[in-house]
Amino acid sequence: MTWRRLAAAGWLAAEPLTRVLALLDRDGEEARVVGGAVRNALLREPVDEVDIATTARPEEVMRRAVAAGLKAVPTGIDHGTVTIVAAGRPFEVTTLRRDVETFGRKAAVAFGRDWRVDAERRDFTMNALSVSPDGTLHDPVDGLPDVEARRVRFIGDPDRRIDEDHLRILRFFRFHAAYGNGAFDGPSLRACIVGREKLRGLSRERIRMELTKLLPAPAAAATLAMMADTGILQLVLGGIGRSWDVAAMGARERELGFAPDATRRLAALAVLVAEDADRLRDRLRLTNTEHRRLAAMAEQWRGLGAATTEQAARTLLYRLGPDLYVDRVMLAWARAGAEAEREAAAWRLLATLPQRWRAPKLPLRAARFMAHGLAGAALGAAMRDAEAAWIAAGFPSDREALDRVVATVLAGRSSPSD
Repeated sequence: MTWRRLAAAGWLAAEPLTRVLALLDRDGEEARVVGGAVRNALLREPVDEVDIATTARPEEVMRRAVAAGLKAVPTGIDHGTVTIVAAGRPFEVTTLRRDVETFGRKAAVAFGRDWRVDAERRDFTMNALSVSPDGTLHDPVDGLPDVEARRVRFIGDPDRRIDEDHLRILRFFRFHAAYGNGAFDGPSLRACIVGREKLRGLSRERIRMELTKLLPAPAAAATLAMMADTGILQLVLGGIGRSWDVAAMGARERELGFAPDATRRLAALAVLVAEDADRLRDRLRLTNTEHRRLAAMAEQWRGLGAATTEQAARTLLYRLGPDLYVDRVMLAWARAGAEAEREAAAWRLLATLPQRWRAPKLPLRAARFMAHGLAGAALGAAMRDAEAAWIAAGFPSDREALDRVVATVLAGRSSPSD
């Protein structure tokens, strides 16, 4: 694997990154791209966010950016971070640092100029590589072999890294799910097991953030299984996790060409009944949208199967809307056991129904019943009966069929009819 060949591929030599690097990498200061962008380039994964480290102090970074006509935002200036916006693209620029004191959640830092010291304070070896603007790769913690092996390994003493930030336990599993291949690094895994009770002190928001990033990852199911085996998943969820259902959900998503969906996979992992959705909402501080989706999936997913008729599926799609409908079908399919493979064609038809049929709006209006003297609660009941009859009739739109629906509803009520 040759770094200069990767650099020549384009992203490192492209604007506006080259402009920002040129601004910082001169006049006695040095700047490099660090962390995830370097890791992803080496792994031939997409390079999205690009972070920069520099020997220049934050105020000097701000001064140079403003002098060059760029926007500079002091997003974390006390910890050395300035965001430079060039051509509408943000670059997080952080001054080299060393930890003065750590608190298991955040650290007091001092600015420095030593690239090795800055690298050694990071979490994993694959995240500590950096590259100069000319494409020179710097690897002070032997991370390149771990990148090539897709091995997630703590830098130095794993216990110390975890003591510095307890969230690194979850980050270890998240990065393995995203980038790992094969067995977990033994010393790193043991340190996570030993330190697992420290997870109890983390905020719900930080736990949710890591879990929602882990769930869509390529090796999510196998990683979650290891978390369950080591007692870590139970601490996160406050209950039992079904990693095998996440594996099945992933298989169904791939079969249909669906992108991995974190909320749908969370339902597969931990939602059997509505109370599970409520527990996860409180434990992970889920958004209202996430909770609503989980609660909808929990409701009657057991009632769906390969034998579900087209009419029943259309009725459910009409009631739920496309997104919640697909959620519920996918969860039921993931838990269908042997039927999932035996009746795969029927399940595919259910899951792809919104691509073939768009639920219409009820074409009947209240005026049809008001003309027969219905009002108030009686009118509302008549409209509900009409909707039910229209659905049962197969969602007709022709006038003759709609007239029959109205006549049926009126005949069943005490109000005057035609």
